[in-house]
Amino acid sequence: MPRNLLPVLSLLLGTLFLFLGNGLQGLLLPVRGTLEGYSNEVLGLLGTSWAGGFVAGCFVAPLLVRRIGHVRAFSGFGAIICMNVLVTGIVVDDVAWLTLRAVTGFCTAGTSMIIESWLNERATNESRGAIFSLYIAITLLGVVGGQLLVGIIDVSTPVLFMVCGILYCVAILPTTLSTAASPQPLKRVSLDLPSLFRNSPVSFVGILMIGIANGAYGTLVAVFAAQAGLKQAAIAVMVSITIFAGAIIQFPAGRLSDRMDRRYVLAALSGISATAGILLVLLHPMNVYVIVVLVAIYGSTANALYPIAVAHANDFAAPEDFVKVSGGLLLLFGIGTIIGPTLGGPVMTHFGPHALFAVTAVAHVSVVVYAILRSRMRAARSSAEKDNYTAAPAAITSLATPESVALDPRASADGDGR
Repeated sequence: MPRNLLPVLSLLLGTLFLFLGNGLQGLLLPVRGTLEGYSNEVLGLLGTSWAGGFVAGCFVAPLLVRRIGHVRAFSGFGAIICMNVLVTGIVVDDVAWLTLRAVTGFCTAGTSMIIESWLNERATNESRGAIFSLYIAITLLGVVGGQLLVGIIDVSTPVLFMVCGILYCVAILPTTLSTAASPQPLKRVSLDLPSLFRNSPVSFVGILMIGIANGAYGTLVAVFAAQAGLKQAAIAVMVSITIFAGAIIQFPAGRLSDRMDRRYVLAALSGISATAGILLVLLHPMNVYVIVVLVAIYGSTANALYPIAVAHANDFAAPEDFVKVSGGLLLLFGIGTIIGPTLGGPVMTHFGPHALFAVTAVAHVSVVVYAILRSRMRAARSSAEKDNYTAAPAAITSLATPESVALDPRASADGDGR
């Protein structure tokens, strides 16, 4: 197996530094923005603009890559991201940040799709599972590692912006210096919402609600923590614990959903997430340990929902439609992440920082109600008929593209694994 991984080590190394930069920048901006006195609406729109740029990039980036090639496109996207983060540290202005964040989201989609396409091209049927698992692990470690840097270096200085720029520069090198042949052109992305809903109403509604909750939380949790009185290091640790907890619980929750109606598992996990959120709203805890525990409970269950919803959709889809369904749901999740922070910012302004979790609680209660309602209207698949559960990086990092779906070992069943 190690021999099978050698051809993609340089790509995985570039992935690590790319996600280190993404994790660092994603937490640095709301924390620094809070220090600068930006409104909650502006801080929420930072997430909205990034998610909007990312979704747009999933549609447009394949066209650009076809015109100029993988290496040139990757270098160009990476250089723009690097310049953007450096300019963000120089020009501390809310309008400039929103514009630059949208461009960064667009270019991040492009770099991610190119790396995932390259990995998919180099993977064989024997190594695909190992490469996919290693890719998920690297994305999680990269995001967490980048976030922890916020707890080490003072965010009020330009240093972290420069560190982030360095990480992006290093991420470009393995791919640009690689002698590997360029992969096939990126797949054109399509989004057929009516078809997705007909296939699985629970997955459609559930993933949209999960995207809203995760988008609001992912963008504004650092703002909530800062306004609740947590120090810079505590914020970084809290967010990182949430990611690790979510990664750990994905596997037992997924295996449980393989053995029973996935809609009940979705309802149970969503209920726990909603309960943790409601407690944060009602209790208004100011003690750092109480906040970290409740947020960890929230994050561990909330981050386990997305892959279960995708697996439920694939239970009812034909094997040859795996890439189409999973890729479409990923884009639907992206739409939710655009809506979430747009709602979360104004709600926090009017009702206080803890009200962030009122937004997430409404989304998760909606999943509970709809999943239980639909379980009375449509019979569950038997264990033999079910799709195999697989963890998904989008559940936690919100950085996966439709190309990552083709890398999933299950995609080889319909010929889209390349």
